Amino acid sequence: MTINKKPNGSTLTISVEGRLETTTAPELEAVIKSDTDGVTELIFDFSELDYISSAGLRVLLMAQKKMSAQGSMKVTNANEIVNEVFDITGFSDILTIE
Repeated sequence: MTINKKPNGSTLTISVEGRLETTTAPELEAVIKSDTDGVTELIFDFSELDYISSAGLRVLLMAQKKMSAQGSMKVTNANEIVNEVFDITGFSDILTIE
């Protein structure tokens, strides 16, 4: 998995490439914990995300909880497979997905 961060003022865009699963989720969690202080808009670009597991969903839930206290969060460009996981798990009702 590759994580690219693009700060723009108080907005942070995090692009995730590859698979977000048990072995890679802690890396994304660490980025969210360390790089979102002062961020009022967090954007996840999932255009290159191939797969997300329950561990990845847990990290998104943690990020959503943190950002609801300090701003907003959205997920963009998720592919059909990732969107299906969001739909089946009910995350499409919890997250802002564009």
